Amino acid sequence: MISRRVLFGLGLAAPAFIRHADAQTRWAPSRPIRLVVAYPAGGPTDGIARIVAQDISTALGQQVVVENVGGASGAIGTRQVAKGEADGHLITFGNNQTHGNNMFLLKEPGYDAVKDFYPLAGAGAFEHIFVVKNDSPAKSIQELIQLAKSKPGELNYGSTGVGSGSHLSTELFMVRTGIKMTHVPYRGAAPLVQDIVGGRIDVANSTMASVFTQIQGGLMRGIAIGSPKRNDKLPNLPTLREQGVTNADAESWTAFFAPAAVPQAALDRLSGEIMASLAKPSVVEAIGKLGFSITARDPAAFKPYHLQEMQTWAEIIKAAGIEPAG
Repeated sequence: MISRRVLFGLGLAAPAFIRHADAQTRWAPSRPIRLVVAYPAGGPTDGIARIVAQDISTALGQQVVVENVGGASGAIGTRQVAKGEADGHLITFGNNQTHGNNMFLLKEPGYDAVKDFYPLAGAGAFEHIFVVKNDSPAKSIQELIQLAKSKPGELNYGSTGVGSGSHLSTELFMVRTGIKMTHVPYRGAAPLVQDIVGGRIDVANSTMASVFTQIQGGLMRGIAIGSPKRNDKLPNLPTLREQGVTNADAESWTAFFAPAAVPQAALDRLSGEIMASLAKPSVVEAIGKLGFSITARDPAAFKPYHLQEMQTWAEIIKAAGIEPAG
C-alpha cells in the first residue's frame, strides 16, 4: 500500500514534472522572426508593428525584424507570407485590405485570406477622419460636399491603395452624398500624408493614426470623423452623422497573422506573446500616441469577427459599385 506521505510527495512532484515537460515542448524561435508589413515604412500600420515587434523580441529570445514589402494594394507582401516558410519565423501584420478587401477587388490576389492564414491576434481598428489641405475652402463636411458638387470630378482624394479602407470608405461617402471626386491611390499612408501636407491632394478619408499628429500640428484640417461617436483625442471634431451624413461610417481593422501551416505549438506561442504585448500599459501608451486604440482579440474571438468584417466590407464594395481589378 502506498503511504499518504508518498501520495503527498507524488502530488507535489507532478506539477514540477508537468512544468518541465512544458518547458521541453514549448516552441521557441531558433533565429530572428520576420514580420512583414505590406506597406511602406512610416505609416501607422508600420508604426504599430514595430512597437509590438520590439516588445515581443525579449520574450521570444530572438529579434523580430519588420520588413516593409509594399505594392499591389498590400497583396505582394501578404502573398509572400502566405507562400513563405511555415515554421513560425515568418508572420505579418495585416488589415481589412490585405486580409479582406483584396479577395473581392483583385482578380488574382495570389492567396486566400482565410484558408492560407491563422490569426495570431486582432489588434483593433483605425477610425477614419476626413481631412483637407490647409488652403481648402471646405471647413466642414457639408462645405466639402457643396464644393465637390460645384466641381464634379475636379477634386482629387487620396487613399492608401485600391481596396484600402481609405479608398472604399470614400467611395461609400460619395455614393451616400451624390458627389464625384477623382481617386489617387498611394502605396501607403506616409506618401499620402506628405502630399496632403504639400497641397497636392485635396481630401482624404485617412485613418486617425495617419493624420492625428498633422492635424494637431496645423499641417492639415480635420473636418469629420467617420465613426458613430467623437474621439476623445479630437473632442471638437464632429462626426459625419452630426453633420447630416448617415450610413457612411467605416473603420479599418488590423491583426497579426501567420501562415496556416505553421505548427500549432508555434502559433500558440506567437499568439500568446503578441496578446501579452498588446495588454502591456507601455505598449498601449506607445500605440495610443499614434491615434490608435487597442481592442485585442485572441484567435478564437478574432475568427468570427474576421468573417463578419469581410462580409461588411464586401457590402460596402457592392454599394460603391467597385469592380475587381486585374
